[in-house]
Amino acid sequence: MTSPLVLGIETSCDETGVALVRGEELLVDSVASSMDEHARYGGIIPEVASRAHLEAMVPTLRRALEVADVDLGQVDAIAVTAGPGLVGPLTVGTAAAKALSIGLGVPLYGVNHVIGHAAVDELVHGRFPDRVMALVVSGGHSSLLLVDDIATSVTELGSTLDDAAGEAFDKVGRLLGLPYPGGPHIDRLAREGDPEAIRFPRGLTAAKDQGRHADDFSFSGLKTAVARWVEARQDLGQQIPVHDVAASFAFAVADVLTAKTIAACRRHDVGTLVVGGGFSANSQLRDLMAVRCAEAGIELRIPPIRYCTDNGAMIAALGAAVVRRGLPPSELDLPVDSSMPLTRITV
Repeated sequence: MTSPLVLGIETSCDETGVALVRGEELLVDSVASSMDEHARYGGIIPEVASRAHLEAMVPTLRRALEVADVDLGQVDAIAVTAGPGLVGPLTVGTAAAKALSIGLGVPLYGVNHVIGHAAVDELVHGRFPDRVMALVVSGGHSSLLLVDDIATSVTELGSTLDDAAGEAFDKVGRLLGLPYPGGPHIDRLAREGDPEAIRFPRGLTAAKDQGRHADDFSFSGLKTAVARWVEARQDLGQQIPVHDVAASFAFAVADVLTAKTIAACRRHDVGTLVVGGGFSANSQLRDLMAVRCAEAGIELRIPPIRYCTDNGAMIAALGAAVVRRGLPPSELDLPVDSSMPLTRITV
């Protein structure tokens, strides 16, 4: 029996993503980004992003159908990001999905953006085993998830208490005078620096934090420590060793993420780790996680970089998993939720 063809729509931030998935096979993943329009402001402007989604939605959908050589009438179900994300962009995506659902007479599924970042790995490495750990790290999220079933049972073990990893990178990038977004630029500079040149703090890793906050993350203090270190040398008229600052900062973030995640895998007796989200493209995190997972005997699954940033494939993948489980579709008055909790996989 042929698996249903699921159309995925992602508009939580600045990428307009449209993808088609049949089972665990990705037929097409089409993305239009408005990042260049936001770079001049040093951050995402929701109104600009919403207008960009409006302009890009139909062309991106048409391009996806053309590349996949699929007629719109062949679509069996539609999955769309219902949250978390920016209200305006989310509203554009869900409005398009509702219109398509009505016009095609197919069910609509509102799904969780963050969980989609983990689900996309099934398109690359196959279905998850019975239990996996998922670390989702991006500009707005640093979440540690225990996944018993990607469509029905996800438990949030921990999250960021302040700045997410990607957010901290953007703020430190701004401090160092780098273009927005700061993450890729810091990653590039860090490859040429000494990660042990400066000992920056590791948030929530002290013995007193291993109870209540064992699975939580905090990068605000690290960001402040970098700022103070740089300002102190500027006050003395000293040149800032940008490559070493970038490398030491990046290593501190990767050190915390990997150490706490692997410790959680051991506590919960989980042998497979999935890492996703925009920040999972960071080379220090990928390298250090590979080394430490190998040492701990944990299977590491990280999708290729093109699946790390926001895209329609992640939403279509989660939608396909939901359809495969036979879960009920969303109502047509599906609301968007900018702070959608990770306890809700679907709406």
